[in-house]
Amino acid sequence: MPSTIEFPFPDDEALPSIPITLSYADFSVSANALLDTGSTVNLLPYDIGLQLGAIWEEQTVRLPLAGNLARVEARGLFVHVQIGNLEPVRPAFAWAKVSQVPLILGQTNFFREFDVCFQRSRHTMEITHF
Repeated sequence: MPSTIEFPFPDDEALPSIPITLSYADFSVSANALLDTGSTVNLLPYDIGLQLGAIWEEQTVRLPLAGNLARVEARGLFVHVQIGNLEPVRPAFAWAKVSQVPLILGQTNFFREFDVCFQRSRHTMEITHF
């Protein structure tokens, strides 16, 4: 049975983001994540990965980034994500070795786990997990 949660869509000038809780090992971090349908991957800033207790040297899967981040080193990291009262999921993130980037939920694999409906005229976003 699908579960849906609704969030307010931000003003015209702000980008759509949602509050999430990330968990890894024995640590949790609450943060706002940008919903980016144009991003091919989920992106985790370096400082958030450290707050979660992840150790850079233990992550052996190297991931190439593109665009403005093409020169930034990234490694794969699976992190549990909780969105409101929806069932938690464990998507893959490109953990970037830079902290001055947003936490991004992208096509691989957030938008494969969830259906997202942007209803800008109603100022809402609906996120459904099946």
